Amino acid sequence: MGKVLIIGAGGVGTVVAHKVAANPDVFTEIMLASRTKSKCDDIARAIGGNRIRTAAVNADNVPELVKLLNDFKPELVINVALPYQDLHIMDACLEAGVNYMDTANYEPLDEAKYEYKWQWAYKEKFEKAGLTAILGCGFDPGVTSIYTAFAAKHHFDEIQYLDIVDCNAGDHHKPFATNFNPEINIREVTQKGKYWENGEWIETEPHQIHKPLNYPEIGPKESYVIYHEELESLVKNYPTLKRARFWMTFGQEYLTHLRVIQNIGMASIVPIMYNGVEIVPIQFLKAVLPNPGDLGEDYTGWTSIGCRIQGLKDGQVKSYYIYNNCSHEVAYQETGTQGVSYTTGVPAMIGAMMFMKGLWKKPGVFNVEEFDPDPFMIELNKNGLPWVEVHDGDLEL
Repeated sequence: MGKVLIIGAGGVGTVVAHKVAANPDVFTEIMLASRTKSKCDDIARAIGGNRIRTAAVNADNVPELVKLLNDFKPELVINVALPYQDLHIMDACLEAGVNYMDTANYEPLDEAKYEYKWQWAYKEKFEKAGLTAILGCGFDPGVTSIYTAFAAKHHFDEIQYLDIVDCNAGDHHKPFATNFNPEINIREVTQKGKYWENGEWIETEPHQIHKPLNYPEIGPKESYVIYHEELESLVKNYPTLKRARFWMTFGQEYLTHLRVIQNIGMASIVPIMYNGVEIVPIQFLKAVLPNPGDLGEDYTGWTSIGCRIQGLKDGQVKSYYIYNNCSHEVAYQETGTQGVSYTTGVPAMIGAMMFMKGLWKKPGVFNVEEFDPDPFMIELNKNGLPWVEVHDGDLEL
């Protein structure tokens, strides 16, 4: 159906490349680009079949991005680079006349902050250009928002309470490692918590609210309220929500390491001078921690991510839980990556497929819950992320 350019060659980019290459009827030509071309070459070689071209590009450099877009002329860019680079890539897409999709919202380099305002501000630009920008098409954000849209469409007249629950019950057999880019991961989980209740945002200290939740086929895991970006768009698009929260599991050993990292200043994003060279502590830490893309080989166990929803249907209170469990081992066997990369990369491919088929295609900037969830939900079952529904069970929340 058309050409696609993937920017980013980490664990998620690896999964996207595998899944895109497996759908030649949709993605007729593929290019994978990152700052380090050799990483792209390794991924393309592992996939084989000469399905993927590769290129080097600095995603911080708009003119360089525009040149690549003008040379390759893709219909869509799948951005799985760093969140800091979202606006650069969006600017390049506007200049070159290319549609855009990402898996995580923009974050300023100098501030750990989730906020869609910067990308939502591009709405009129993309409308005037006749281009589509699809925001947050990973798992969370992404599938969790589509689960919510699916529930609202098929099972509720009014959604009132939403709890997104994210459990990684896997074991990578490392003393300490992050499941995706360490710089982004540590910034995410160390900032203050925040949730929506009765028309306002309630801020908490990091990890202040927590309780054990039971995850299917896994059991009880201590779960912590943190702030996550999809909450911002979901409370906007579903104004009947009385409360919306995001819960994530952390092991005690992980939290202990995290506290030490914070206490000694290694989580800081403020530059310091070291031997006459300016360095950012968290970027140095990223360099010495295990590469998330290399964790898959020894990773065992499961992820379990879903939405626990309560609301009204035909005047009656109804509860609903929809989730996916993903095996780290199975993800590695298919793509050479661990489950966290897999659960982000598969939805990115499906979102791109929705665009290519013309199902999610209209001028402007959109979060995924603003599109029809049904065709996306069908493809999740076909592409390795099957979902399970529980009606009127105990939500625990």
